[in-house]
Amino acid sequence: MFSEPDNELYLSRSDVNEPLSSFSRHGFELDDQFWPSVEHYFQGMKFETPADQEKVRLADHPAKARRLGRSRFRKIRRDWSKVRRVIMTRAVYTKCRTHPEIAERLLATGNTKLVENNQYDYFWGCGRDRRGYNTYGKVLMDVRSKLREELWGRSKMPE
Repeated sequence: MFSEPDNELYLSRSDVNEPLSSFSRHGFELDDQFWPSVEHYFQGMKFETPADQEKVRLADHPAKARRLGRSRFRKIRRDWSKVRRVIMTRAVYTKCRTHPEIAERLLATGNTKLVENNQYDYFWGCGRDRRGYNTYGKVLMDVRSKLREELWGRSKMPE
């Protein structure tokens, strides 16, 4: 078992009670649709057909949206591995801009390294041995940097 270092914050992407997770029920408008969660948007964007996207968007829970997105019965867009991080970033950023309390929560993490604590996911999470890519943590930190830039730009005094 690993201990959590002081300069790292471990969170779960699938915790509906964690405001920074992709499962939190903080909906937003993106691409002319209302999405109930980041997970709904992310999973829906795996598909090119509006019908498949809509089925995911209307899922009654983020876990159901994830199951639909992982379904092998629907054809996933060819460029998915190239665009998935951008799509996740857009969704997290839009969620933060829609819900100021989420942006404040993210900004309040300061310079802490954010880690998606999933022992089975080596792309989005840190993996069992904590050597995973932690892509979700990196997305959160990228959005945090962008929010800081915007905040700093607004508070900058004119010369």
